[in-house]
Amino acid sequence: MTISEKVAYLKGLAEGLDIDTSKSKEGKLISVMIGILEEIGLSLEDLEENNVALGEEIDAISDDLADVEKVVFDDEDEDDDDECCCGDEDDDFFEVECPNCGEDLVIDDDVLESGVVQCPNCKEKFALELSDDCCCGEDDEDGCTCGCHHDHDEE
Repeated sequence: MTISEKVAYLKGLAEGLDIDTSKSKEGKLISVMIGILEEIGLSLEDLEENNVALGEEIDAISDDLADVEKVVFDDEDEDDDDECCCGDEDDDFFEVECPNCGEDLVIDDDVLESGVVQCPNCKEKFALELSDDCCCGEDDEDGCTCGCHHDHDEE
């Protein structure tokens, strides 16, 4: 039995008592209380309906978000599996450590080509050693771990 049904039952009981709501103080009080209970019951029913509707909308949004996450994060996972720890060779930025202060620096292609970097932390300049070696010792595209780009199996 819902709250509205219970309030309707209570209202029927009060009417069955044949209480004079116009002259009796107690009758007026009971009438007002039943009126308030009716309003509360209707408000609760509205809240329950809104709660169900919001729950359905949240479920739909959650499903949509799961689809978006799958597309976004599955692509990243596939890319990460194919890369060496050095990062993507197509990136225009590289990370190096300043030999003077140890600060990690991110440099772009232009600075890399110039061969000289000025550390923004300690203001010292240092030359970059350009090497094709992979920092992790993994094979490069030719299967070489030393960076010479030759297939050592053929030699």
